[in-house]
Amino acid sequence: MWKAQGFYSSVRAERRVTLLRGRRDGLEVTLPEHAVEHALDQLEARLASQPGFYSGSAAVANFGDAVPEAEVVERLRCILACAGVTLRALTGTSEAIAEVAARGGLEFESHPQVKLSAAARSLVADFAGARQDIAERRSRGEASVPRQRLDGKQSRQTALRLVEALPSTLYHRATLRGGQVLHHTGNVVVVGDVNPGAELIATGDVVVFGRLGGIAHAGAAGDPNARIYAVELLPTQLRIATYIAAERGRVRRTALPPEAALVRDGQIAIVPLERLADVSADNVPS
Repeated sequence: MWKAQGFYSSVRAERRVTLLRGRRDGLEVTLPEHAVEHALDQLEARLASQPGFYSGSAAVANFGDAVPEAEVVERLRCILACAGVTLRALTGTSEAIAEVAARGGLEFESHPQVKLSAAARSLVADFAGARQDIAERRSRGEASVPRQRLDGKQSRQTALRLVEALPSTLYHRATLRGGQVLHHTGNVVVVGDVNPGAELIATGDVVVFGRLGGIAHAGAAGDPNARIYAVELLPTQLRIATYIAAERGRVRRTALPPEAALVRDGQIAIVPLERLADVSADNVPS
């Protein structure tokens, strides 16, 4: 039996500045360019809240454009080691990180540099010229952008309206092993199995083309209409928005039909995909 068990407090944790995500070869820790010490505090608190969850993994630390001090790298190494995680390499956009990695006995993974084409570089120059033109107009007390007139009358301007951006989808084509984590703002699609000990967290839907045996959290930003789909749904735990459901002795059959998990009547319900269209707020298959 699946029952709602309360609020999942890590929704707020998704707003942290430190990002811990799974990779095919282990974990990646992304640290901000500023407030690194605060970010390390957050990372340490999160790892301490899940003792042993990431044990045995190797990690790559991504510092972006920043070049970390040796003391920062050493503290990061100690924080990860306390959780059973080995710091394997450093990465970032600056080649100077390679020297820091070498001094610490770590590998260095270079990031591909984005090079602008001649057309793109001309756009950069055009934007610079446009900014200068706007500044000159403002200094003369004129409007930033000249308004066109038709037949001596001011033209009617098109009304502006806010268009909400649709959530993106993270497509992951590999099996997630125990200890690996995927976080994404949007939908998550996994083509492969999600083994026990692995974790999926998405603000949208979670779709697994394989066996879902780990933890899945859909609607992590509070959307109760999010759903979790899997070809074989045998999770350790399911979470949708603020609802949590744990495995309670489901019978494993030789051939499980594809299923979906959704919130109905204050709890998480499991529905075969073939009956999903029949589900409504007042009609939940037992």
